[in-house]
Amino acid sequence: MQLTESQRRIVLAMARGLRLKDHRDLEGHKTYALHSPDDRSEPVNPADVEALVELGLIGSNKKFPSATYWLTDAGRAVVSTLQSQASQ
Repeated sequence: MQLTESQRRIVLAMARGLRLKDHRDLEGHKTYALHSPDDRSEPVNPADVEALVELGLIGSNKKFPSATYWLTDAGRAVVSTLQSQASQ
C-alpha cells in the first residue's frame, strides 16, 4: 500500500494524539482538520481523508455536524510499519 506524504503525516499525527475531525457548515460543506491538545487546528486535504477511509486505515463516529476519526487496527499496523522504517 502506497500512501502519499500527506496521508502518512495524517496517520502519524493521529498516532501522536492529534484528533482528526470533520466540520460541516450550515450549507453542508465539509472541512477536515487535525486538532492538537491545546485546540489548535490544522486543515487537511479532504481527498486524503477520503482515501484513508477507503483504505480502511481510519474510521469515524459519523456524527453531525462534527465527526471524530480514529485509527483502525489496520491503521495502527501501518503506523507501526512507518515508525519502524523511520528508525532504521
